[in-house]
Amino acid sequence: MNYYDYHMHSSFSTDGKASMVEMIEKSIDLGLKEICFTDHVDYGIFTDDSFMVDLDDYSKKIDELKTRYKSKISIQKGIEFGLQSDLSDYYRDRAHKYDFDFIICSIHAIDRMDLYMGSYFEGKSQVEIYENYYNELLQVVKTYKDYSVLGHLDLIKRYAPFDTYLEDEMFHDIISEILKQAIYDGKGIEINTSSYKYKLPDLTPSRYILKLYKELGGEIITTGSDSHRTSEIACEFDYIYSYLKEIGFNYITRFEQMKPEFIKI
Repeated sequence: MNYYDYHMHSSFSTDGKASMVEMIEKSIDLGLKEICFTDHVDYGIFTDDSFMVDLDDYSKKIDELKTRYKSKISIQKGIEFGLQSDLSDYYRDRAHKYDFDFIICSIHAIDRMDLYMGSYFEGKSQVEIYENYYNELLQVVKTYKDYSVLGHLDLIKRYAPFDTYLEDEMFHDIISEILKQAIYDGKGIEINTSSYKYKLPDLTPSRYILKLYKELGGEIITTGSDSHRTSEIACEFDYIYSYLKEIGFNYITRFEQMKPEFIKI
């Protein structure tokens, strides 16, 4: 399969359940063309868990494995940065220090509170929660430019503690602003198949957002499983590659030394 899984977590991530070697071996078994490790760096969060990576060890390990497996699979060096609007300098320094091929810009926390932990949502309405999240992401993309794609753009749907989901149309203007800024800056978005793992009612980001990105002129899109264990690698890639083609994307994107290369679907 000429598939590219560009969102993968190994045991370098606090929540990773498999070693890099295990993830690579499974990817080879699946016949993937290329993978990119994107382990977590989430700085400045008040939580018991430390979502940080020793970037020196991480970088050396990927370099070693790239060489070891070069005849079997292409491996790229990525990272997932968990941004907050006032932390651009911290992440900019790390982006420039290491030779990453690919950087995902995600939001996992607001006001130093991890969305996963739930305390951020106390006393807030669903509309307020969604608006705060998208406004935070807009501020991030306005100030931080050292990234390749925006990760799981509508992540708030996964964590907001409600039984229903608000329609994307309610936030059309701000989502459009986010996408326009990313496009203007030469950045992309990812399609993240963790939506299946979390049993969300739509893709991540939603079909509405994917189509809006295309309508606005967006072209850079990567495919990622957001896998934390080997069983999740390339989840539903047959479908998402066909779906991207269906809505007008003729190419997906791979990255090398932070430069995009378009691969025909």
